[in-house]
Order: sequence, then C-alpha cells, then structure tokens
Amino acid sequence: MKLDGSYGEGGGQILRTAVALSAVTGKPVEIESIRKARPKPGLAAQHVKAVESAAALCGADVRGCSLRSTSLSFIPGKIRAGTFDIDIGTAGSITLLLQCLMPAAMHAPGAVRLKITGGTDVLWSPSFDYLRYVALFALSRTGYRCDIHLAHRGYYPEGKGHVEATIYPSELEQVSFDNNTCAAIEGISHSSGLPSHVVERQASSAEKILTQAGYDTRISREIKDERSTGSGITLWCGTAGGSAPGKRGLRAEKVGSIAAGGSFTARTITPHTRTNIWVTEQFLDVKFNIEELETGLFRVSLQP
Repeated sequence: MKLDGSYGEGGGQILRTAVALSAVTGKPVEIESIRKARPKPGLAAQHVKAVESAAALCGADVRGCSLRSTSLSFIPGKIRAGTFDIDIGTAGSITLLLQCLMPAAMHAPGAVRLKITGGTDVLWSPSFDYLRYVALFALSRTGYRCDIHLAHRGYYPEGKGHVEATIYPSELEQVSFDNNTCAAIEGISHSSGLPSHVVERQASSAEKILTQAGYDTRISREIKDERSTGSGITLWCGTAGGSAPGKRGLRAEKVGSIAAGGSFTARTITPHTRTNIWVTEQFLDVKFNIEELETGLFRVSLQP
C-alpha cells in the first residue's frame, strides 16, 4: 500500500497512524512526501524513534527511517510481548510516541512494558495527564487495558521525562461517548524549577473561568524539582479535557485560561481527525460518518 504523506494536515500523524495500522493488520506500507509542507520536511528525531520502536515491537523490516527522510517503507512482522526501553533523545512527545505503539501493543501475546524517556508536557501534543486521565480513561471503557506511571515530567527543551506503561492483550467493544458527566472538573497545575507562584497562578486563573461558567473545580498543585524546567496544566471531566503547557514569555494566567477555555466537547472536526479517518479507511474495510448534531457538536461513527 502506498500513502501520500502530504495528505490533509500532512504532518507526523499520518506516519504514526499508518505505521500503527500496518503493524496491526500486517499490511506493508510505503509513505511518500512525509511532512512535505513543514518548515523542515521529512522525519524529525521523534518520528524516527517512533518508527524504530514500532519496528522493534513487531519485527518490521524498515527502509528510509532516517533524519529528514521524506519516504519510508514499513513491512511488519509478528507483534511480540516484552520490555522495551526507548529514549527519544530530545523533548519529543512521549504521548505521541505512545499513540504509535498502543494500537499494536494490545495485540501482543502477552504484556508489553514500555520505558520511555522524552517530553511529557510539550507543545503540539497531548500532555501526559491528558493521556492518563482522559484518553486512557475513555479507552478503558472500550476494554483497552493499560497501566501507566509518571516517574518524571519532561519539559521543552531539556526533555528527560520518564514514563512507564504496561499494555495488556485487550479485546475492544463499541461504546457510546455521547453522554459525559462528572461531579467536578479536576486538574493538575504543575511546575519544575520555577517560583511556586507559577503553579498557583495557572490554577487560580483556570478556577476563576470555570467557576464563572458554573462548574465546580478540584485542581491540585504540584511543585517538583524535575530534570528539566517548565510548567503546565491539564483539566478533565470524565472523557473530556483540555491542557496547556507553559512557555517562556507566556504569563501563567494565560496558560491557565487556555486550558480552561479549551473545548470539553468536540466542537469541530480538526484536520488531524480527518487525516486519521482517511488513513484508517485505507487500511480497514470501514467508512466513517461525520454528523453535525443540533447542539453544534459533531459525532464520528462507523457507517452501517
């Protein structure tokens, strides 16, 4: 199978999803024009590590997996259980790397234990807490089995965060996420190597916005001396949430307001979503239906 890596949003998501589904289905895949429209086209270090890790998990034969490569072939083998130590080597996102490995790992004959070093709370990716409290909570309702532990947070640019995940063989079932309720919006405001008031200002800003909107809140404060310097905040309510990492020059109050003002429901179908739908339809004999509800929200479901 050949895929155009510049399709849709044309980023690393096509690569991660395609490699994951190749490992699951056993179908070889060739991807061309990888990240073609990006300022630095081709594979970045984190993309190389994701493909290498997926290849180790399923014994794949890979060609073109090198820095700045714009084409790649992935011929999967048999998915195996075991322990895998992965060092991204940068502040590259641990959660995005897990996106690439999680679909395949659940099909292993036994537990897959992943020990990953990289970034846990960085731009352009879900935060670790979003993965832990939102994504994995939602997946657990379908039958996905994963234990995950945060040893150290990793911020940009140093990285050096460490996460350990154990994924067990899983059988998934269809569930509905139309109804989502919780007693209060929970969250974690965290920092390392910064004044303690940063965490407080992030949390207080989010609490003010959410309280004014009529929500109860339970946002904890976490101040640690990690291996890198940075901050962030993640909020969640059942199977929905929002997050924002801090960055130099961005006031802590703004970080909190970005997380609190984010969508707690699917208000739009993003290019990433449409790209994932397209890639999935190439590998599997399925078609998706995107439905706009009377509320203005969207529902994505498989066509009968």
